[in-house]
Amino acid sequence: MLFVHEVHRVVGEQEDEFDEAYREGWMPTLAETDDARLLWYLRLAHGSGAAYVVVTITAVRDGAAWHGLSRRLLDGDLRSWAAQVDAMRHGSTAKILAPVPWSPIQEVDLATVPTSGERQLTVYMEDTVWPFRGGLPAYLEAAGTLYHQATLGRSKEQGNALIEIEAAFQPVFGAGHPTEVVLMQRVVDQRALLGLLTHETPPAMKQPGNWMIDALAYRDQWESRLLRTASWSPRN
Repeated sequence: MLFVHEVHRVVGEQEDEFDEAYREGWMPTLAETDDARLLWYLRLAHGSGAAYVVVTITAVRDGAAWHGLSRRLLDGDLRSWAAQVDAMRHGSTAKILAPVPWSPIQEVDLATVPTSGERQLTVYMEDTVWPFRGGLPAYLEAAGTLYHQATLGRSKEQGNALIEIEAAFQPVFGAGHPTEVVLMQRVVDQRALLGLLTHETPPAMKQPGNWMIDALAYRDQWESRLLRTASWSPRN
């Protein structure tokens, strides 16, 4: 299964129209077949980055389904929709992702993905990580064991988790940065997130044995975005 990750820089005056194009156009149109579904529609939280940025993640059954969908956008029935959406953006970037081996999400039953209705708003911390050159396998091993299983797993068991990894992806060959990992992390304690934003990292967290320090052996470059789901996003 493939996941198409797009970052849209939307024209501010057309924010509502852009939302409608995805809610009333993209989402129900994809639901007409079993090839793809919109999974996430997220907005960059105000005050945390560039204005009017939307992130969408679309699940696609396989490479053949992706090819068929891309042809529909290029010269098929979705061509006019694509032109309409493009006119409401300053620009966009995209990459095609696949789950890493330890990602909680590996496959999605597309037939069960909601295509209507309202859901509770959720905040995600999306981390995009660039391991050291040649170090992608070592980073993936460490992130899966030391971070996902040990650090976050221990916090969940103790009842003080800030985030939980919902999915972990890496770009497929030729469709993104060759050494990159994208972590979709659901914020489960918003008060703890506020503390993270307003306080320095405690000295105890900067000692060996903590992911904050141990991870520096595998990477020291990453970017975090705080994203909030739309109320109608299929996943929240």
